[in-house]
Amino acid sequence: MSVFSSLRKFGKVVSQLDISETLEALGKLNQTELYQIMKIIKSKNKEFVPPEINGDYYNLSRFLSPEEREIQLKVREFMNEHVKPIANDCWNKARFPMELIPKMAELNIAGLTYEGYDSPMGSYLLEGFITMEMARVDTSISTFFGVQSGLAMGSIYFCGSEAQKWKWLPAMQKMEKIGAFGLTEPNVGSAVAGGLETTCKRDGDSWLLNGQKKWIGNATFADLTIIWARDLDDNQVKGFIVEKGTKGFKAEKQEDKMALRTVQNALITLTNCEISEENRLQECNSFKDTSKVLKATRAGVAWQAVGCARGAYECALEYSTQRYQFGKPIASFQLVQDLLVQMLTDLTAIQSMAFHLSKLQDEGTMTDQQASLAKVACTKHTREIVGHAREIFGGNGILLEYNIARFVADAEALYTYEGTKEVNSLIVGRDITGISAFV
Repeated sequence: MSVFSSLRKFGKVVSQLDISETLEALGKLNQTELYQIMKIIKSKNKEFVPPEINGDYYNLSRFLSPEEREIQLKVREFMNEHVKPIANDCWNKARFPMELIPKMAELNIAGLTYEGYDSPMGSYLLEGFITMEMARVDTSISTFFGVQSGLAMGSIYFCGSEAQKWKWLPAMQKMEKIGAFGLTEPNVGSAVAGGLETTCKRDGDSWLLNGQKKWIGNATFADLTIIWARDLDDNQVKGFIVEKGTKGFKAEKQEDKMALRTVQNALITLTNCEISEENRLQECNSFKDTSKVLKATRAGVAWQAVGCARGAYECALEYSTQRYQFGKPIASFQLVQDLLVQMLTDLTAIQSMAFHLSKLQDEGTMTDQQASLAKVACTKHTREIVGHAREIFGGNGILLEYNIARFVADAEALYTYEGTKEVNSLIVGRDITGISAFV
C-alpha cells in the first residue's frame, strides 16, 4: 500500500471516528509512511512564523558608531513604549501629548549638531536616524521635534548673538523652553523669498511687528516663537524672538486638519507687537540668513519622509502575514508580494538618498540644491509607498486602529511643507540648467 492510499484510508477511518480501524490502518504502515504522516500533521499544525520585520534592508544603521546606535535604539524604545500606544488617540482628538515632553527631554537628543551651548555633539547622520525613528511611529512627534531642535533652535544658533544663544539654547536643549518658527503666512508660502507681508519697524530701542503667520507648529503653547518680518526701512528680512505672553501676539489653533493632527499649528496675528532690540536676532540681516536655517533642516524633512514610509511599509508587511484570506496569509499571494517589494525598493532608495545627504552635511559639503532634490524624491516616493501600503490593508486601511490611515494622511503634509515639490524641483532645475524658471 502506498503512503497516499494509506493516508486516504487513515482519513476515512478518522472521519468515521472508528478507533479500532484507525489503529489497524496505522499498524499496516511502515516506518517511512508513518514519518511522512507525522510530517504532514506537523506542517498543518505548525504556526506560521514570519521573518523579522526590518525596513532597513541594506542595513545602513551599521554605519552608526556603537554609541550612536545605542541612541537610535533608545529613541525607538521611547517611541514604541510611550508614543505608539497613544498616537492614534492623540491624532484623532488633535491633542498634543504634553506629558511626553519631559520623557523626550531625558533622551538628551535636541540640538545634536550645534557646537557648544550645553548641546551634546552628534552627527547629522545620527540626527537623521533619530528623525526617522520618530516618524516611523508618528510623523507628528517627529515634526514637533524638528521644529524644536531644528527650526527654532537653529534660528538662534545660526542667526543669534552669543548672549541670545546662551540665554535660550541650553534651556531649549533640555526642553525646558519650547520653541516655534514663524515664517509662512496666509498669503505667502512658497514665495517667502520674494517678500513677506509681515512687517517690522524700528522705534527707538524697540520694534513694532504687524502681520500674520500661518501653519506655525508648536505656537499654541511655545515659550518663544521666531518671527521673520520685512523691515519697512530697508526691505530686508529680520528675525525676532517673541516670548509667550507678549502684548500684541495672538496664536489661534488651526482646526480641522486632515494631516499631522497631533501637531498644534497656529494662525498668529501680530498687532503692533512690541519687541525689544535685545530680542532681535542680531546676525540676521536678509533672507539669505533665514535660508541657512532652512538649508540645515530640509534634510530632516527628507528623513521624516523616510520614517513615514518605513512605518507604513512595516505595518503593511506585518499585516500581510497576519491577515488570512482563502485559508492562508495574504502575504502568500503574488500580487501582495509584488506590492511589498515595490514598497521596499522605493523605501531603500530614499533611505539611501537621505543617508548620503547626511554624510554630505557631516562633511560640510551639502548644497541647497542637494537638500532640495532629497526633499522632492523622498516625499514623492513616500506618497507612493503609503498608497501601496493602504492597498494591502484593503477596507481596513481606512480605519485608524490599523495605523496606516494616519501614515497616508501625514505623508500629504510632508509632501508640501519646507517647500512644495514643485518649488524644490525648480531649485534643482535652475542648478542643472543655469536657467531660473520661477517667474
